[in-house]
Amino acid sequence: MTGFVASDTVVIGVGNTLLSDDGVGVHAARRLQTDPRLPAGVTILDGGTLGLELIPYASDASRLLFLDAVNAAVSPGTLTRMTGSELLGCSGGWNVHQLGVADLIAALALVSAEPQEIVVLGLQPGYTDWGTSLSSEIESALPALVDAALSELGRWAQLGDARSGSQPLVHSEASSNDRRRGLDPDGGC
Repeated sequence: MTGFVASDTVVIGVGNTLLSDDGVGVHAARRLQTDPRLPAGVTILDGGTLGLELIPYASDASRLLFLDAVNAAVSPGTLTRMTGSELLGCSGGWNVHQLGVADLIAALALVSAEPQEIVVLGLQPGYTDWGTSLSSEIESALPALVDAALSELGRWAQLGDARSGSQPLVHSEASSNDRRRGLDPDGGC
């Protein structure tokens, strides 16, 4: 991600695409990037399993949207929405899978110049063993995750640039292939 310049709104798809449904966030980000309904001025990143290595790409954004597999012990394909503060405040019910995103959100609070609006959208995974394709439940629910992301981004676009009050500039960052530096099934949350 050399020469990276983020917009005010950044979407980060996280997860390990080698562990089936764990990679749903990355799959959703890829679909979102080519969706004609995507508002102008949104940067989309394939965060894969980078975890805290995403700090330089997210710290200047006023709004962050994470797309991920979220294990909330519900039926596979169930859509979950939570704010960053809700994720950080969870005392139970979530598993270690969310810790990578929670750690990133906590670190961003320390290094970001201004408070950030953070939303996590995810699907309950059904199958997270070795495999590069999504389970049928998650494949069927993927459009709902993309639609939920577009809804969130549309709401933010109507609010304008959070830093200056103006409409965001057009900018879209291509998905990066340098996301996987090691195979850590829990590292990408």
